[in-house]
Amino acid sequence: MHRFFISATHRSSGKTTVSIGLAAALAARGIEVQPFKKGPDYIDPMWLGEAAGRACYNLDPWLSGADEIRAAFGRRARGAEVCLVEGNTGLHDGVSLDGSDSNAAVARMLDLPVVLVIDARGMTRGIAPLVLGYQAFDPTIRIAGVILNRVGGKRHEAKLRAALEHFTRVPVLGAIPDLPELAIDERHLGLVPSNEAGQVAAHVARLAAAVAAHVDLDRLLALTETADAPPQGTLPATPLRRPPVRPRVRIGIARDEAFGFYYAEDLEALAAAGAELVPFDTLRDAALPAVDALFIGGGFPEMMAAELEANTSLRAGLRRAIENGLPVYAECGGLMYLTRSIRWKERNHEMVGALPADTVMHKKAVGRGYVEIEATADHPWLAPGTRVRAHEFHHSGLDNVSPGLAYAWTVHRGHGIDGARDGIRYRNVLAAYCHLRSVLGADWPARFVAYVDRCRNECCAGVPEFACG
Repeated sequence: MHRFFISATHRSSGKTTVSIGLAAALAARGIEVQPFKKGPDYIDPMWLGEAAGRACYNLDPWLSGADEIRAAFGRRARGAEVCLVEGNTGLHDGVSLDGSDSNAAVARMLDLPVVLVIDARGMTRGIAPLVLGYQAFDPTIRIAGVILNRVGGKRHEAKLRAALEHFTRVPVLGAIPDLPELAIDERHLGLVPSNEAGQVAAHVARLAAAVAAHVDLDRLLALTETADAPPQGTLPATPLRRPPVRPRVRIGIARDEAFGFYYAEDLEALAAAGAELVPFDTLRDAALPAVDALFIGGGFPEMMAAELEANTSLRAGLRRAIENGLPVYAECGGLMYLTRSIRWKERNHEMVGALPADTVMHKKAVGRGYVEIEATADHPWLAPGTRVRAHEFHHSGLDNVSPGLAYAWTVHRGHGIDGARDGIRYRNVLAAYCHLRSVLGADWPARFVAYVDRCRNECCAGVPEFACG
């Protein structure tokens, strides 16, 4: 097995495009690559999953303890020949001053060598003290090699290699030219999601070809080979694939260009709890599928606002289903979709109108980062006082909010809807800006499935939008 952690000296170094290219180039050799992403992120895992042909899983030390991360990594590593973990931000960056939630901390936790991606623009000899500083700052982190990115040409590459070879002992594993065609368009939350980007396979193939041509993959594999089993932690062993569960409920899940932010672990946890997930398209489907509930995740509905508005039949059907009591869980983009309208770039688009509020897009982030929230008495699945860690990333806020709304969350850290509250509760709808994760002590998928099952048994008699059986 080969295991390594891909990090960078700072964000926007091209680390993600290099990671995507590496995953795709190795997969093209017939190697089973299991990708992981450190931290709270939906978009990079979508691309990494496309590149590897396997779902990408998140490892987040702020939401999970070390043992849970080791156990999750160990389970997913089974059957893979290469485990590739992509970091977020720089190698030693993080929320905590002690570095306990940094990329380096996760690399140490999982005993992974680090491949450092360096944006080499504007550097020659100065790259040597940069790398030496990273080595000296934390000698417990093994930097297996560096990949020079955005290199200006052969002469530039030669100077960089000479400096590193003369002053350091860190191998140069590759040097990727600064090619505009390799860039993936960015938006305020990072890369454009792969569910929106056209010609995804072609772009991944370009990245794979660039990496295969400019990175010594054989040397990378040699330097990251290990005969040791992945670290398991001290948690009880759990199987990678749980025994099949007979579906108790059918949950519709919005999967299209507007909504695509879902964690693979959460979807698997919903299935393990007894949910059959039924995809539907908010842009093209004229009616909802026959389901017992809906899960509308995050995304960029503002980018597809005109198309969402144009699908009047689905919006009307969804609003009618909500009024009839259909359970709905909506996160961030899903919350925006359920409001009366979305206003962006001086244009107003009608949305579902189930929630008495209007969404307004802002140039700067309204809420960004980790949150701590506590369930109120209005939370549909959790006992009052239950505290949960989550995260939020949104450039929108709500205007013209009805003063009589109930809220499921009290915000102790973060912004939520108004800085103090999050999670609008209306009938059987919970719509919030915060994104939940299925982690130990916060198994929201099982609780949501149980709630849907209760609603199905108690409330859906005679309601045509429910798939009562």
